[in-house]
Amino acid sequence: MKKSWKVFALLACLALVFAACGGDDDDSSGSSDTTTAEGGSGDAIKVAFVYVGPVGDAGWTKKHDDGRKELEDALGDKVETTFLENIPEGAESEKTFEDLGRKGYDLVFATSFGYGDPIEKVAPNYPDTVFMHATGYKTAENVGTYFGAAEQARYLTGIAAGKATKNGKIGYVAAFPIPEVLRGINAFTLGVQSVNPTATVQVVWTSTWFGPDTEKQAAESLTSAGVDVLTQHQDSPATGEAATEANAKWVGYNDDLSRFAPDAWLTGPVWDWGPFYIKTAEQVMDGSWKSEQYYGDMADGLVGLAPFGTSVDQATQDLIAQKQAAIVDGSFAPFTGPIKNQAGDVVIAEGQTASLDDLLSMDYFVDGVVGEIPAS
Repeated sequence: MKKSWKVFALLACLALVFAACGGDDDDSSGSSDTTTAEGGSGDAIKVAFVYVGPVGDAGWTKKHDDGRKELEDALGDKVETTFLENIPEGAESEKTFEDLGRKGYDLVFATSFGYGDPIEKVAPNYPDTVFMHATGYKTAENVGTYFGAAEQARYLTGIAAGKATKNGKIGYVAAFPIPEVLRGINAFTLGVQSVNPTATVQVVWTSTWFGPDTEKQAAESLTSAGVDVLTQHQDSPATGEAATEANAKWVGYNDDLSRFAPDAWLTGPVWDWGPFYIKTAEQVMDGSWKSEQYYGDMADGLVGLAPFGTSVDQATQDLIAQKQAAIVDGSFAPFTGPIKNQAGDVVIAEGQTASLDDLLSMDYFVDGVVGEIPAS
């Protein structure tokens, strides 16, 4: 009897240890890998990050995971974080959000556009969980959205590309024809044309956020068509590799990717998600969180510009710095009319600036873009 009691006590202790380590977080959500911050306590809030790609993509997902790590560093044992990577968009992600709600996560950051409908379906079932949807547009009592004015940095990188091209043919490797991507293409093209009015931007679609082989093939199709500068709305550096092989120049996305193709590198838009993640977690902790559509910009530091490559001359750097200062102080916005679409129709009148609703619903290409918008 004494021996049995000792065995029971040992098992009970092990069960407590297992629970404290988050042992009920099984892999049923479809994640290929998870991690949890150490040092959590019973008072710590549980925060989950759902990623469409791998944390090693060197781009979009990597930058969000950098932000997760900043959150851990800032809040220490007040927060426990988990990440789930390679979670497909659409209906397949519904089970992931259902699992996170069922397991009592206080805050869930969903970092891709295609998670919107599943979150809309799941969130009402878990009113105590805050769902934050990156790049989304649907809000609810416990659902907010967040993104940033990447078009500001896109415009500036367009200046670099417009100055770099020798033949006026620039290529754009693009993921999906959603407003986020369309306004990036358009802003980049407007930046190009501000310094090179006759240059064009040719678009190739990949139908993937992260697919290095597909991205590289798309980039190679553009260099084969004669473009001498490439850019992307993709999550890997494969476009830069193609640029190097074709002796072309390259504008990246998400992070400073110069190490992957230093000879081709010009610059690129970059993200810093950490401060927003910290602020949101603190609001959930103190009960002040409210549903909103957060749209950060260059002024608040969410969006930035990567360092310039060696081929970007000082005059171009100075011009970009001037335009960036005007964007930050509010005296200039990339989508200020007159702006025409591909058909030559005025879509933004002279002296008018696109509203946030206009940007979030953009469904056209500006004049100077070569390519079509596929039917959704």
